[in-house]
Amino acid sequence: MNEPIQVAESGPHRLRAFIAAMTRLVDAAEGDEARILAGGRPLLAGLVAVDDWLPEAYAQPDPVHYRQYLLHCDPLERFSLVSFVWGPGQRTPIHDHTVWGLIGVLRGAEEAELFTPGGLPHPTGRERLEAGMVDAVSPRIGDIHRVSNAYADRVSISIHVYGANIGAVSRHVFDAATGAPKGFVSGYANETLPNPWRN
Repeated sequence: MNEPIQVAESGPHRLRAFIAAMTRLVDAAEGDEARILAGGRPLLAGLVAVDDWLPEAYAQPDPVHYRQYLLHCDPLERFSLVSFVWGPGQRTPIHDHTVWGLIGVLRGAEEAELFTPGGLPHPTGRERLEAGMVDAVSPRIGDIHRVSNAYADRVSISIHVYGANIGAVSRHVFDAATGAPKGFVSGYANETLPNPWRN
């Protein structure tokens, strides 16, 4: 595993530096998913290694459902950066992404149940990500899972980078008993973006 890259000195500078570094990576990779995932993993590890940059407005849980906050979207929608805020015990349905993604845990921990693609989803394993850890998903390497807050008594927050404007992507949730897919578009919980340029 690569050592985390510290992308900036402190606070909002970390977010600004990550956005710049990810933009340069996506430019250079020219759509090469494997290169983006390999280069993006240490960048995201550096971002989640220090918990002093996420504004509180984008770290607020909902009492019933997990929240997905947009932190940045590339102007050409080549990637987006979001915070997932998990209330105690909250989880997603079984779902896919249809694009590449990187997941880094900023606070707490999350657990993922992994499923086979196509037909009835069959569990293939479980993964637990602790704070500071990063994982990847994509249709090429596997992107169907069900994710939950690993804690029943505290909030967990993960930071995700996706290869599209993920809140506008048509994706699927899957019935756990029948495997039947149902289309959905996730959207975002916020109407304004954080300002990475603040001092």
